[in-house]
Amino acid sequence: MADKVTIATVAAHANVSRQTVSNVLNTPHLVREETRERVREAIAALGYRANQAARLMRTGRSHLLAVRIEPTHDGINGSVLDRFLHGLTEAAAPAGYRILLYAAADDQAEIATYDELLATYELDGFVLTSTHHGDVRTSWLAERAVPFVTFGRPWGRLSPERGAERLARSLPASGAGASEASQLAEPWGRLSPERGAERLARSLPASGAGASEASQLAESWGAPDSHPWVDVDNATGTAAATKHLLGAGHRRIGFIGWPEGSGVGDERRAGWAGAIGGDLPELARATVDGVAEGEAAARDLLSMPDPPTALVCASDSLAAGAYGIASPGVAVTGFDDTAVARVLGLTTVAQPLAEAAARCVDLLAGVLDGGTAPRPVLLPPSLVIRQSA
Repeated sequence: MADKVTIATVAAHANVSRQTVSNVLNTPHLVREETRERVREAIAALGYRANQAARLMRTGRSHLLAVRIEPTHDGINGSVLDRFLHGLTEAAAPAGYRILLYAAADDQAEIATYDELLATYELDGFVLTSTHHGDVRTSWLAERAVPFVTFGRPWGRLSPERGAERLARSLPASGAGASEASQLAEPWGRLSPERGAERLARSLPASGAGASEASQLAESWGAPDSHPWVDVDNATGTAAATKHLLGAGHRRIGFIGWPEGSGVGDERRAGWAGAIGGDLPELARATVDGVAEGEAAARDLLSMPDPPTALVCASDSLAAGAYGIASPGVAVTGFDDTAVARVLGLTTVAQPLAEAAARCVDLLAGVLDGGTAPRPVLLPPSLVIRQSA
């Protein structure tokens, strides 16, 4: 019979103390990342398994985290969250956590599932995905003091690029308030939420055209990031794709994305718009996600009298449809680096999903251990260049 693997065995293998191994298992945020990774590699190599029953009795925690399985759509972009779940499971195990999966069709069904799961299991917390404007799930959990982290930022706060764009739309081009508006839009990203909301309130009309938009904008600007989150910088991703196309000589670059209000989709459009020097509605099409929808949107753009010579798409599904009907010489880029993108040879933007999953585990562990409030994490994506662009 093989010798039993203990904490002492892991400590010797990783050349650390037993207390350090215990910290990695129970309070990983207290351990330096390099040491944490070394201990986790030792745990994986030795096949060490912590005694969960003993841990629950000692700490009052189950080390069980719950996350939703996303509904499937076209089978292309659904694989993105499948890869995130795989990364979450891989990151959770060395840290001593297990993942409980559940299904829910929408937010209300998910909240009903929270109630059921919390009544049935000794859950430590939740990992939420697919955050969006008006997301009621986070407030439900927060009101009940249930620990959670989100893969996706709270969309009450606008990015500097998106905020400046919406500010420009809501304010007058001339007349009272125009000068203040211009000065305010430029340093949007450098002002604190509180200072920005204060200046915005002074510069905007109390009534009349633009007042409603201005009120919503001020509220969004000052909204706090009230829970720990990990996200990928979507605007940077589409900006990189657009700049790559500009570098290849393209000057009329179209965009195919989703209807306004999705959060992620808005950020991806903002990246394209920022790279070409402004949002050009005549070069943009918004549709639901899907291959057929991407084909229809691309056909519409390419039938213009002066059509774009390149298309930046908000997803690989849309890009696959566009690429299928694009004539030779029309470049197409996607987003998410799915298996379909690799098969078709699509230039696309890759999200660091494994790193995002590991950061989610670390942030939630920090919340559970009662440490200082974890800082949000915004990860950069990377451009993967293939033959489509």
